[in-house]
Amino acid sequence: MMIKGLTDEDFLQYKKPAMFIISPYCTFKCDKENGSQYCQNWSLSKVKISNVSNDHIIKRYLNDDITKAIVFGGLEPMDSFEEVFSFIDSLRNKYECNDDVVIYTGYTEEEIADKINYLKNFKNIIVKFGRYRPNQQPHYDEVLGVPLASDNQHAVKIS
Repeated sequence: MMIKGLTDEDFLQYKKPAMFIISPYCTFKCDKENGSQYCQNWSLSKVKISNVSNDHIIKRYLNDDITKAIVFGGLEPMDSFEEVFSFIDSLRNKYECNDDVVIYTGYTEEEIADKINYLKNFKNIIVKFGRYRPNQQPHYDEVLGVPLASDNQHAVKIS
């Protein structure tokens, strides 16, 4: 799996302690729509991409007694969908782990409906939808258990 980074124990992205995997690609659709560079993750575009096996990441996750979920974020996980899907498939079927998997995406539900339908085949998948919009009040998201930056952002447990 191609990644920009990995945090073994993250306590900011989800209500449960989570491994945080930083996805390597993004079209920067938020900045294009906002008409300016607002993306808090812009600097990640300059970070080297690493290729780490799914098995290595999953074993690392399973050997950590603290983490109870995996979160994909950073740049845009849905721009690396095949790799994210393959990872979840391995986590669920090879390692028989049904812990929560959270995907932070800037896409809307309508833009990625086909991908969401594939993800519905797995248990305990949560997706945060919506692009970043500047100058909005953060709001608490009940599903994630954390604040989100823009009014249009929300999370849904899809399976």
